[in-house]
Amino acid sequence: MDVVHANSNALIPNNLHLNTRSYRRSLPAVLVLLALLVLGLASLLAQGAHAGSEANTQAKYAPETIAKFAKGVEHYAAKQGARAFIIGRVGRAEKDLPKGIEFTHTAVAIYSKITSHNGHDEFGYAIYNLYQTPENRQKSFLMTDYPVDFFWGAQVMKAGVLIPSAEVQQGLIKLVASGKHKSLHNPSYSVIANPFNTRFQNCTEFTLDMLNAAIYQSTDLVRIKQNTQAYFRPQTVRTSRFKLAMGSMFMSDVTISDHKGQIRTATFTSIAKYLEEYGLVKEASVLTLNSHENIKVGDGTAVLASRNLL
Repeated sequence: MDVVHANSNALIPNNLHLNTRSYRRSLPAVLVLLALLVLGLASLLAQGAHAGSEANTQAKYAPETIAKFAKGVEHYAAKQGARAFIIGRVGRAEKDLPKGIEFTHTAVAIYSKITSHNGHDEFGYAIYNLYQTPENRQKSFLMTDYPVDFFWGAQVMKAGVLIPSAEVQQGLIKLVASGKHKSLHNPSYSVIANPFNTRFQNCTEFTLDMLNAAIYQSTDLVRIKQNTQAYFRPQTVRTSRFKLAMGSMFMSDVTISDHKGQIRTATFTSIAKYLEEYGLVKEASVLTLNSHENIKVGDGTAVLASRNLL
């Protein structure tokens, strides 16, 4: 019996030899195309659910426009009597956002006495954020900034304003005044963090944890996560697990290792629905620049159009 080795071409017709060599020559090109496809996917994921949670990003709008819009949001919240509220911004082009996700960054705003650069005391909203670390996107840090800073890198002059009940507002104020909100911070960052466990965290999950700490008057993360699982309904990310897994190969801040089954994460809108379901929301609105009348005469505040979120 003749033995034909696996690497022998003895049984391959001559016309197939040419095709084999052609395939071998084209293989690097195929690999390059596959790599480009995956990198393109990773880029889309970077523009996904919560990308845009960075501090000090480049401004798209003129500083005057940002300042007037930020002041308009402050005035709106103050007019509603908000001592503490949830604020959202759009840090990516809206066309790049997954279905059902309207804001990319969420934080807690608290009416406070603020010392200005010239040493004068003023009153306004201080915003308590979780931001990605620029030099290591798998990590995050806590930072307090103010409305102009918050909207500086916004891609759309649009704000989410979610005002909880008076009791929840007071709970948030006490939490921040005590400094205990810092104990809720997990520096391990993921764009699509699972809000039901403590493996990773993003800005919106941190905001949700602060809210639940205020609601249950506890910073015990075990209890907070138990109640989150029992009562909170996160947003399903409408992207396949395969795509997300491929994206995680190239994007350090994208991981699905903390998820089982559907990929679900906290969003501004899912938090609003959560508070509404249990009677803990006073108002949930989306504010945008009024396209017909941009500036109020006299005080330099942008005129805002509002619509109900829920």
